[in-house]
Order: sequence, then C-alpha cells, then structure tokens
Amino acid sequence: MSLDTHYDAVVVGSGFGGSVTAYRLAEAGKRVLILERGRPYPPGSFTRSPYRARESFWDPPRGLVGMYHYWSFRGIDALVSAGLGGGSLIYANVFIRKDERWFVQENLNDGGYEYWPVNRADLDPHYDRVEQMIGLQEFPVDHEPYASTPKTLAFKEAASALGLEHYHPKLAVTFANEGRPPVPGEAIVEKIPNLHGRTRTTCQMSGECDVGCNFGSKNTLDYNYLTWASHHGAEIRTLADVRRFEPREGGGYVVHYADLDAGAPEAPPMVKLTCDHLILSAGTLGTTNLLLRNRAVLPGLSNKIGTRFCGNGDLLTLVLNTSKVTDGKREPRIVDPGYGPVITTTARIPGAEDGGEGRGFYLQDAGYPQHLAWILHVLSAPKQLWRWREGAAHLVKNWLKGSPDTDVTAQIADLMLPSELSSGGLPLLSMGRDIPDGRIFLRNGRLDLDWNRTASAAYFERVRNVSRDMAAALGGRFADNPIWFLRRVITVHPLGGAPMGRTREEGVVDAYGNVFGHPGLHIADGSVMPGPTGPNPSFTIAALADRFADQIIDPDRRAAEAAAR
Repeated sequence: MSLDTHYDAVVVGSGFGGSVTAYRLAEAGKRVLILERGRPYPPGSFTRSPYRARESFWDPPRGLVGMYHYWSFRGIDALVSAGLGGGSLIYANVFIRKDERWFVQENLNDGGYEYWPVNRADLDPHYDRVEQMIGLQEFPVDHEPYASTPKTLAFKEAASALGLEHYHPKLAVTFANEGRPPVPGEAIVEKIPNLHGRTRTTCQMSGECDVGCNFGSKNTLDYNYLTWASHHGAEIRTLADVRRFEPREGGGYVVHYADLDAGAPEAPPMVKLTCDHLILSAGTLGTTNLLLRNRAVLPGLSNKIGTRFCGNGDLLTLVLNTSKVTDGKREPRIVDPGYGPVITTTARIPGAEDGGEGRGFYLQDAGYPQHLAWILHVLSAPKQLWRWREGAAHLVKNWLKGSPDTDVTAQIADLMLPSELSSGGLPLLSMGRDIPDGRIFLRNGRLDLDWNRTASAAYFERVRNVSRDMAAALGGRFADNPIWFLRRVITVHPLGGAPMGRTREEGVVDAYGNVFGHPGLHIADGSVMPGPTGPNPSFTIAALADRFADQIIDPDRRAAEAAAR
C-alpha cells in the first residue's frame, strides 16, 4: 500500500466498468487505484463443500465477505457479485452486442421510458477493443466432446422446430490455445502471467461458470483487464469497501473506505485518500447507493438519480421431463444440463423495433454444476426410494442364500439409474426489453426499490409463451420459476439508477459517463443504462466504459466528436 494517498484516478469496483476504465487509464500513464470491496479468487478458491457454503455470501458485519450479494426488494430480487473481477466471477460468459435497432430514442415527455444518447456506431469500435482484450471464443461445436453436448443439441432442436433464429454466441471462455484444437484440461498459454500467478486450464465442461470456475477457464476480468492494469502500474486493494466521498477543495475528491481486512468486521478502520478523477463502478445497486448516501455533498445532482431501473427482462423458466420418440416409442431424453459451460446457444426473438411485435428478447440454454444435479436427484426421492426398495430386497435375499450370486454389480448400478428430474430438465434463461420504470431510493437509511412486473406484464407473458413452446418441442413440461407465483422475478442484470441523458433534466450522467455538474466524477457500470440492453449486458457495459475512458484520457475528444456530429 502506497504511503502517497493522492491518485490521478480512483476506481470503485472491479467489474466490467471498473476493470476496463482502470486498465485504459493505467495504460495511458495515469496513477490509478482500484478499490474492490470483495476478495480475490484465484483458481481453486471457490468453495464447494456444504459446510463452507456460508462463506460464499456477502455480509461484512457478520464476518461474511463472499462473492454472492443477494438483495430482496418488493417485486424483484437481485443477485450481484463482490470480488476481484466483479460480476465476471459468476456470470455465464456471454458476449452479444446490443442490437442496433434497440438503441431506442423515445419521447420521455410523452409516455416514453428510455432515450439512448449513444448508438451502435458509437460503440462498435469499443466492442471491438473489448473483444480483443478479453479473448472471446465460440463454443466449438465442430469438435468432440463439445459437439455432442446434450443440452446444446436439445435447445437447437427445439429452436429449429419453432423457426427461431439461433446461434452460438461468443463466450469469455478458453476452449483452445491459439493455433491448437480445443481440448478440455490443457494448460492455458498467457501473454503475461495472471495477477494470481496460477496456472489455468481450458474448459472442462463442469457447468460451474456461475459458482466460480476453479479451473480458471473463464476469462474473468482478473485474468485480462485487471492483470494488464496491474502490469501498467495500477494498484489494487481488495476488501476495501468505499463508504463516503466528497468534493476536495481545489478540485478532485476525497474518498473514505472501510478496510475489511483489518479490525473487527462490525467496526473496520477507515482509510482516507484523494484523487483527481473518481470513477464509480460499484454496479447498479452499489453505485446508486453511494450516490444517494452522499447526495448532501453533491449539490445540483440530477433528480433523475435512482430512476430508469430495470432487470433487463431476466426470467428463468424450466423445461422438465423432456422426452423423445425412438422407433415409435416415447422415452426419456437425456439433457444433462450440468455438462458444458452454463450457456452455449441463444435464440433471438425480434420485437416491434425489428418489424415484429411486442418487446424483443433473447432465450438461452442454461446449465448448472453437477452437485446441483445430485440435489435434484434426491428431490425425486419417491421414485428413487421405490427403486432402492426393489434393489435392496434383491441384495438381502441374495445374502440370505446359501449359495449367493457373487456378482451383484449390476443391481447396485441400477440404484443410480438417472432420474428424469436431474437428467431430463433444461433451464431456460431469457433477457430482453422489459420497461425501465423502477426507482431506487433510501428508506429509513436502507436501500429500497420501487418496481413490479405490472408494466412489463405483456413482455413477460410473451417470454413464458415462447418458453412453453420450447417445452412442447422437447416433449417436456413447462414450469415457472417458483417465485413467479409470488408475483416476483429474480434479476442477475440490474440496470439503471444513474442513467445517461442529454441533459441534467434527462439523466445523471452524459453520454461519456460524466456526472452533470460535478467535474471529475464519473460513472462506468450498469447504472448508466437508460433502459435494458436486451442481450447479456456485460459487453455493452465494457464498451461504454472503454468509450468513457477515451474522454477522461483526452478531455478534448468529447468536444471534437460533438463538433463532428
């Protein structure tokens, strides 16, 4: 830790916005400090055993500094991540550019909900730069063992039967080293050693993307942007939870953070430092929370703070007990969602902006780690217990015989016959253009959120109908996420709260992430979205952060671009 407490830039958070910004500024020669509230996760450090599962959750006053931070508001729950690399630690690796026609520009004074002050042409150069930096690869369906991944084949079969446009999106996963064929478990060759100093291996198809990849196969931000930022001199402090900030006399900002690695969890010591540029990249909920709590020292902050919240149309549905017809007989289908990366294939369902109807969305196959499959296997207990009853009876009778059958391997193996619940189910993930009509605020000193699915009811019903059609195409049974019946949804992509706008009356930041009225204060994360991205937001957040960094590095760039328009 440096004794000099002043920096050119302090970046709060190390997710897609913070990591990209920190790297770009460090590369440009700026003195950069990254403050991450969570801890680092090198390969092999993600917990798997039940007795340590509690360590994976975030609640510092209770001594918990794990990566899962779960929020429960009225109408919607949100799961976000704390850790070096932010959301990249637990996301499903999908990189899709925001559709050109989905950068909508509605009339906000006449019933419109979102106006994007940037477009696809603005972001394409930055999408290109991010893609090269992270190292995206498509799921190698032309090679075994990837080509015969059951859930991939099942999803493609159903999508084709329904006439849906589908493809394999680029993933932030290393399946193969450059110039070599894809093979599971091969050591990954890196241009410079990653900041953990650990060996990584190519994807081993374990389905553990969302619970942390212990093999390092995911190209999470600690293996690219953060490693390179550190290589260019950026300082990284983990377990550094920013609590307060205020403008600094003479310009810049004073930042106060709790050092969670020192002192008692309920009362950690505070550290103070200063900077010329403060970049808030703590995520939609984290950044909006910080702005609301420090609003008193930010006179003239736009009254749009907290607005335009949405869940990016996230909805999880399930296809259960899939089946297929073989030789005229219907039999259970093996989908095995625990095999492969979490997402391999996506289907795009167009909306009114594409000449279709309704609000567009994406539907994707989903997977989960094999230990969850064992839990589902147990949940099918009645059928399994009957099978065990028959098998156990055979074994007992055999033991009581004077001349028993000495080879009972087959009978024991039959006890592990696959159950339809664990082997024949396919979770479906959807995300798209829900309506950004939510508002984040403080209630009695605690973060709160006013959102429900009413305004987006038509969108969600359309998603459920297409998912129901997918279930029918797979000879399975459609099932809603259980919390749907409580009139709730879960999002892993909360967006909005500090939306972009053309003016202070329209948004909190401008089209370059600068907070209106507060020079040197910038925001680079999902909170700046004026509406849903549609596809998985990580790529767009990173591209916007790259664009914002250009303007911080070269302040005259914005004026030149504006003049060119």
